[in-house]
Amino acid sequence: MSFEQVSKDLGKVIEYIHADKLDDADKKLMTEQTLDYFDNYVSPGWLKYRKSVSTNSAVLEWTDHDGICEGLYGEEFIDCLGGFGIYTCGHRNPEILDTVKAQLDHQALHSQELLDPLRGYLAKALADITPGDLQYCFFTNGGAEAVEMALKLARIATGGRWYISTVGAFHGKSMGAISMGGKSTYRTPYIPMVQQVQHVEYGNAEDARKAIKNLVAVGEKVAAMIVEPIQGEAGVIVPPEGYLKELREICDEYGVALIFDEIQCGMGRTGTMWRCEAEGVTPDIMTYGKAFGGGIMPITGIICRPQMWTQELIDNPWLLGSPTFGGNPVCCSAAIATIKYMIDHDIPGECARKGVTLKAGLESLKAKYPEVIDDVRGLGLMLAVEFKTSDIGYSVAKGLFSRGVMTAGTLVNAKCIRFEPTAVITEEQIAQVIERMDAALADTKAEFNL
Repeated sequence: MSFEQVSKDLGKVIEYIHADKLDDADKKLMTEQTLDYFDNYVSPGWLKYRKSVSTNSAVLEWTDHDGICEGLYGEEFIDCLGGFGIYTCGHRNPEILDTVKAQLDHQALHSQELLDPLRGYLAKALADITPGDLQYCFFTNGGAEAVEMALKLARIATGGRWYISTVGAFHGKSMGAISMGGKSTYRTPYIPMVQQVQHVEYGNAEDARKAIKNLVAVGEKVAAMIVEPIQGEAGVIVPPEGYLKELREICDEYGVALIFDEIQCGMGRTGTMWRCEAEGVTPDIMTYGKAFGGGIMPITGIICRPQMWTQELIDNPWLLGSPTFGGNPVCCSAAIATIKYMIDHDIPGECARKGVTLKAGLESLKAKYPEVIDDVRGLGLMLAVEFKTSDIGYSVAKGLFSRGVMTAGTLVNAKCIRFEPTAVITEEQIAQVIERMDAALADTKAEFNL
């Protein structure tokens, strides 16, 4: 195809973006082209994997607001997926969006050489709202990249080479991050990966102690233990009370860096700004992301205690990493506005209060459909429902989607679907979710003759 034709085609797409309203012919063409281009230019398996396409009609998302996603034809969905946790402040939050627009009016990306002030302001704010003496920040673009930086920093700071992770863990899918992952499906195609990784049982501090003790006994040095304060993709697994404190004590005893991955459970979602603060524990390194950009811009990163930022890093700040877009002004503006919004509107408190209501509704459905639902668990607005089988869960998710409720499974536990709605979801919408799920469960019960 000629460049001229490409330009003409893209000109039409840009018209769609600028249009206040699309006519039916444009909508029909967009739908046909999207299905074609996803199959032929994105991924042949993508459409089949999506529950939103498995209901015999493809829905193109085109607008959103508050706790709602809308399709091209005006289909409306109460968002209980939350972009895997990014929409804690809602869709297109006006306060955050206004700040990002204002930043775009004078600068988007940074020169790489001059000082970009928003990075400094954001780092200071992050140090102010995180537990203990966490202080030095490094901003990245995606969650897996943040985990990579945390793993590298632990090796630089401790001199260790081994990592301890947990079964069921999910830390991303880049090479180092997936090496820490706790499900064989995502690891097997890439073996061998980072070799010096040992997985232990999640929630069992003594298992971690034995692993570290045994490695030390044979002359190996452990750089870090990485753990999610609540395992997200494993199906929202909340560890026993005191588990994080025990890990802190073990890591202190053996000189091991403790990394908390708060990418999904942090930024207010579980009822406190950070899950680890509810347990009174400060890690050596903490990762953050998802909701950090306010559902407007992608920004992630790490924050660490002062002793982790060694002289080696002071002498060569580029040694840890140098992401071209990391900490860029427009993304920093989104994160700054997000932190202010969360404080001013008590988003952690909103997640805690609404989480109680939503969880109670889900538990009432478990009592009504014990042959369908196996468990309901989680904290705040980070909840999961586990079904008797993955097929049953898939059926319920499709039933919810067909009734205007968006949710999805968890990547490590196929029997679960997550409920991670926005903190701006209304009590009325929560009631609608429970009512519609009741109907979906009734259909599934009949479909499987349970």
